[in-house]
Amino acid sequence: MNFRRLRLKDNLRDLVRENSVSVDDLIMPIFIKEGLSGKNEISSMPGIYQFGEDSYLDEVAELINLGIKAVILFGIPELKDSCGSDALNENGLIARSVRKIKEKFGDKILVITDLCFCEYTDHGHCGIINPKLKSVDNDATLEISAKQAIIQAEAGADIIAPSGMMDNIISTLRKALDENGYSHIPIMSYSTKFASSFYGPFRDAAESAPTESEYLPKDRKTYQMDYANRFEAIRESIEDMKQGADILMVKPALAFMDIIREIKDATKMPMCVYNVSGEYSMVKNAGLNGLIDYEAMMIEILTSFKRAGADMIISYHSKDFAKIQK
Repeated sequence: MNFRRLRLKDNLRDLVRENSVSVDDLIMPIFIKEGLSGKNEISSMPGIYQFGEDSYLDEVAELINLGIKAVILFGIPELKDSCGSDALNENGLIARSVRKIKEKFGDKILVITDLCFCEYTDHGHCGIINPKLKSVDNDATLEISAKQAIIQAEAGADIIAPSGMMDNIISTLRKALDENGYSHIPIMSYSTKFASSFYGPFRDAAESAPTESEYLPKDRKTYQMDYANRFEAIRESIEDMKQGADILMVKPALAFMDIIREIKDATKMPMCVYNVSGEYSMVKNAGLNGLIDYEAMMIEILTSFKRAGADMIISYHSKDFAKIQK
């Protein structure tokens, strides 16, 4: 076959294109910081901001005007303690924020809430610490995760997205939601989340870098996945599917295209990928320094996620992409 015949003209290439990205596929992260006035640009993530409680509604309004239909919220409370108590408060930062967004915009925007404790704890880990294990106490964290899920659902969250990589988190949350009248709320599982070096800028944004001490590890390798493990990654997602996850996720995305494709083929489930902060910052900074064509590379990367099997993409590029599509 002469493949070149189908490549000679723009409109012909468009006709035979197998995958494409639209704003309908994209989810924009929003960082809301208690006590902040206005917004604060994150130095390691050019163009991405922490928003105060007086400014995040304006950001949501702009996203809606750009055609973006979904956001995922991360909270940075003033009070951080050993158990992340602000996340367990029905009047805490994220609960307040969800209510205000839904009151103002209703179903014009889909609100996804990240369910974890790293942004809320003074040690930066994803749950209650077990000093003997020098890690997170899985079962104790499941208990408070269920409470956090109910608070988020009551506030009006459309989707709950647990990101802490606790064993049996999906079955725990599904049971809690169902028993409290929220059986209609989907769970977007961070089903395959690697202990990755690509998360650095996010930890600046969420002020959630793990601290090291005599009973705390300096990283999250004791509960997040080893990035070298392919079969374990697939098993993790299959297990979450069996426990009742409605949407699976691979995080990070760019270095794990093989895993995205294998999980999609193995499960046929709706697939989200998280185009994480380090991936964003490398591309954004290269563009700002004139090393690449930022827009072209952004579209190429996002399209590659769709080709690999993603149905939806959490990406800090979402707003930039939407602007050039207008």
